[in-house]
Amino acid sequence: MQAAGGTPLSGAGPARPGNRARRIALLVVVATVIYALDQVSKFLVVKFLEHEEPLTVVPGALVLTVIRNAGAAFSIGTGMTIVFTVIALTVVVAIVRTARQLRSLPWAITLGLLLGGAVGNLTDRIFRSPAPFQGHVVDFIQAFPVTRFPVFNVADSAIVCGGVLAVFLAWRGYQIDGTRQTEEETSGSGAEQAADPAGNESRGEMPEHARGEVPGQTREQAGDRSRERADG
Repeated sequence: MQAAGGTPLSGAGPARPGNRARRIALLVVVATVIYALDQVSKFLVVKFLEHEEPLTVVPGALVLTVIRNAGAAFSIGTGMTIVFTVIALTVVVAIVRTARQLRSLPWAITLGLLLGGAVGNLTDRIFRSPAPFQGHVVDFIQAFPVTRFPVFNVADSAIVCGGVLAVFLAWRGYQIDGTRQTEEETSGSGAEQAADPAGNESRGEMPEHARGEVPGQTREQAGDRSRERADG
């Protein structure tokens, strides 16, 4: 399908400028919901389950057990608390800066998940013991204990889901600004350049000999010979 000027239309055109405010509002809502769920769940498990026996919710599938994690998500890098605090701050700043170009609904949800999860764990690192900016994150969800899968929390889950969505959207060509880059557009532009390196066909130009026209000097010589035959 083509526009009036022959310009190919992509799978999704640019979003209207008014969409930006709505997409940012959606990002904020998603991030706020994730943050609230994370902080409320941590408050409850610390209050009622810390220093208690693990609580089995679904036998063999889901157990609640409170641990304090000094590392990253899923207890990775437990001796680098301050480093992960700096990384979390950087991620939050990067998401906020990226939101200025946001006009995509899927990316609004994705960035909301990442922002809510990052701020949730960052809150623990800043305000929880043993020290400011070195706090240990509260983890309490243990899925399928028999597999010894690391204990995690709501923020960790949101970060993982947001990361998976980001990879999927990038793979499918969805852009932050609401447009979509398809493989057909990329391969099509490359094929046009290969078929017409000089750009003559795209400009509608043809060599003079292809149009049946005679160069200027040859036309003048032909005219002189015609006049000579007429004089003779």
